Amino acid sequence: MEKVRYDEATQRVYINKAQYFEGISKEVWEYRIGAYQVMEKYLKDRRGRKLSLDEIDRYMKVAKAIHLTLELQAKIGDVY
Repeated sequence: MEKVRYDEATQRVYINKAQYFEGISKEVWEYRIGAYQVMEKYLKDRRGRKLSLDEIDRYMKVAKAIHLTLELQAKIGDVY
């Protein structure tokens, strides 16, 4: 894996010139826990090597979990 780059127009997270994760919204990409931008940090911690299938699967599960978290936060916000 090389340089991590997010393309908002296509909702893609590029891990090199040809490979990317698709369907990552800007809100999911920018989601933070404390000082960490979760989606970016996961990939940056693995820079310089090939991602395993398990790591790829885990990355997509984290993206889904963040998406669901954002939906729940919006619903809670609607109540208050």
